[in-house]
Amino acid sequence: MARDTLFSVLPPKLADGLVGQASPVELAPDQALFRCGDPCDGCYHVIDGLLKVTVELPSRRERILAILGPGGFIGELSLMDGAPRSASVVALKASKLYFVSRAAFDAFGTAHPEIYRHIADLLARRLRDNSATLALSSLSIKARAARALLSLGEAFGKDVGSGRILIRQKVSQGDLAAMAGIARENLSRILQDWMRDKLISRLAGYYCLERKALLERAADA
Repeated sequence: MARDTLFSVLPPKLADGLVGQASPVELAPDQALFRCGDPCDGCYHVIDGLLKVTVELPSRRERILAILGPGGFIGELSLMDGAPRSASVVALKASKLYFVSRAAFDAFGTAHPEIYRHIADLLARRLRDNSATLALSSLSIKARAARALLSLGEAFGKDVGSGRILIRQKVSQGDLAAMAGIARENLSRILQDWMRDKLISRLAGYYCLERKALLERAADA
């Protein structure tokens, strides 16, 4: 599922006003926006490009929490408590963002206190999302792989006819495995099975969900 963001829950007038406080930021491919543990100095709105949000597991394996394209919002919850960054964010390709400093956000909130009601709504949605994430750990590895693909399809998919969903972002097997929280070797075997059974296809690095209904069934198995 696509993740709710501060901009997605704000009325257009408030969202536009917040953007008016922003300054532009550009990232090169593989450049880190910030690392887990860094101090919070503000939040970011993705204008163009692609970024991954990751944490490092105790096994030192990377786990991708989200892949964000245009419209994504990064770091807004840290604005509330000033706590250090809870994850790392790295550009997968050249990206452009708007940056809203914590000072600018506080001033905007003072002038528009109604924004905090929308933030409370966002927090409630995030709590529900976290519950769903915890439930994910009890699923089979095939269900996790299916949910990762379906999530990408929802965020970046385009219906190209007959119910086929083309994911219009290149995603490596390593990143897809990190999204699903499974070993790359296991993911590779699952993808090969699904390609053989024509549930998915891949061409020039782009995945296509050929039989979405069957993937949705696999996601609940």
